[in-house]
Amino acid sequence: MHNPIRVGITHGDFNGIGYEVIIKALDEEGITELFTPVIFGSPELLNQVRRDIGTETFRFNPIRSAAFAQDGKVNIVDVCPKGLEMTPGHPSKEAGEAAVAALEAACIALEQGDIDFIVTAPINKKTIYSEKFPYPGHTEFLAQRLADESEKATMILFDDEIRVALVTTHKALRDVPDAITKESVVNTVKNMDAALRQDFRMDKPRIAVLSLNPHNGDNGLLGTEEIDHIEPAIAECVAEGILAFGPFAADGFFGTGDYTKYDGIVAMYHDQGLAPFKALAREYGVNYTSGLKYVRTSPDHGTGYNIAGKNEADPTSMRQAIYQGIDLTRNREMHSEATANPMPRVKQERRQKAGNEESKQE
Repeated sequence: MHNPIRVGITHGDFNGIGYEVIIKALDEEGITELFTPVIFGSPELLNQVRRDIGTETFRFNPIRSAAFAQDGKVNIVDVCPKGLEMTPGHPSKEAGEAAVAALEAACIALEQGDIDFIVTAPINKKTIYSEKFPYPGHTEFLAQRLADESEKATMILFDDEIRVALVTTHKALRDVPDAITKESVVNTVKNMDAALRQDFRMDKPRIAVLSLNPHNGDNGLLGTEEIDHIEPAIAECVAEGILAFGPFAADGFFGTGDYTKYDGIVAMYHDQGLAPFKALAREYGVNYTSGLKYVRTSPDHGTGYNIAGKNEADPTSMRQAIYQGIDLTRNREMHSEATANPMPRVKQERRQKAGNEESKQE
């Protein structure tokens, strides 16, 4: 890991609020003493937004690749063609292609060791979708591109108080029940447990699992997913030593404040987990993809087309994504050091000791 840590930031959809929240998050005195920002995007567009929002103190350093990033400066890697036209609040094919180009360049920089983790600004899932990018979002792409072979990438939304993982992510509601299987629930609970231990540094995390149907299915009257899949999944996880509890009906679980009793929550589908999360976390929420070889965070909001170009975007979630990403990266490094196999070091010490003894005998 670099010292100071290098944070890769993709510009997302340039017709949204990505550049605005990036600039506002980084335009703080002394920010580059804490970390080195490396933006992947367009210097032209960055400068245009800088002028539009009247941020005269913001300065940046254009570079050819992340390998040339300079500590103490806000760096930007140019990954876009010249002459791009920004149309705030209006999706465009060009913006989608530029978002994908930034994401690809950031992944390469990660793999080459030029940056330590990435923060992704919001994208438009429709404009990025193509034959070359057949993914519904960041999570699915990164799961294919950067997933650890031993784990499955899992979407986790969190702030300092609540952490929510999803069994299904960007899936039509009509397709959710078929995707709720014992295996998918077990995998998500295990991934959440691993993330809480490794990335959040928790020794014995308690995980609550939500039901799919209202009232927990009312003993099968409103659906049998709880009986057929969710309850057996929880039992399997408990048998393997994971502190998993439930299933809990989602409305009562959040409405009564029971969510405060657990370190992590596993929701069955997108809005079941993220609607209450965003109401509770507000602008401090962060999107995190666990199970990757590298840390990836993102603001928990979208492109913000309705306020794009109006200088109204709040940079809090982007700032939180950066700072939380730094903490997660450092936590992961500490966990790796603490759990590293000591045998190679022990063997080396024994060989060295034996060599010293042999030298003395000679």
